[in-house]
Amino acid sequence: MTIYKDLAPVRSAHSMPLAFSAGAAVGALGGMIGLGGAEFRLPLLISLFGFAALSAVILNKAMSLVVVLVALPARLAAVPATEVAAHWPVAVNLLAGSLLGAWAGASWAVRMRGTALRRVLAALMVLMAAALLVTHISTLGTLDLPLWAQVPIGVVAGFGIGVVAAIMGVAGGELLIPTIVLLFAVGIRTAGSLSPLVSLPTMLVAFARYSRDGSFSVLGANRRFTLVMVAGSVTGAVLGGLLLGVFPDLVLIPALSAILLLSAVKLARHD
Repeated sequence: MTIYKDLAPVRSAHSMPLAFSAGAAVGALGGMIGLGGAEFRLPLLISLFGFAALSAVILNKAMSLVVVLVALPARLAAVPATEVAAHWPVAVNLLAGSLLGAWAGASWAVRMRGTALRRVLAALMVLMAAALLVTHISTLGTLDLPLWAQVPIGVVAGFGIGVVAAIMGVAGGELLIPTIVLLFAVGIRTAGSLSPLVSLPTMLVAFARYSRDGSFSVLGANRRFTLVMVAGSVTGAVLGGLLLGVFPDLVLIPALSAILLLSAVKLARHD
């Protein structure tokens, strides 16, 4: 069993109001763009609350799992169930790779030193910033591939998404949605409803892998903090959903991408 030695506890009970506020801010940011906001939560866990990189990833994964479960009915209600069900082969194709990727990503994360993991996380945050810009500002086309090429590429893409989601502790919707649109020629609204059907099992696999490691104890040691930040995230997500469309994407998305890039730089330099 690998024991991660640099587990950083929450510094004091006074951080609970801050945890709720930070969770609400993250949830609101995610809600305004139709995502969970976990990519914004991760740098806060490290820089603001002082958690070690792996501890932050595991806490982020637990919070993301709860937020996705709470938001799942609303996401699925956005598109008729029959339309989502008609695209079940897409979900199965991606899951064939993402489940393996999630296990592999979590396994790699628990073996990385803190500095190496922070640098990997910083690089992945840059990737997320690029994915935000591509998904929300540009017009996504389709690759129009034959089935014999589409299926293996879907497995490989799913594997990569599973790795990223496991290492960052996110649902991976930022990468899943453009992949579904580009590779499988599915409309972006339907892709948004298919995404949690792939991300939820993928997150559970990563969560199961993390649970085998001694570093998983960070959840038990910070149960109250986790619940408070989840409550804030859900509250913020509801508020963000109400604000959906209030701020134009041409202003909001570049601003959020800039936040991710600045967070990536700060994380890479974090001691």
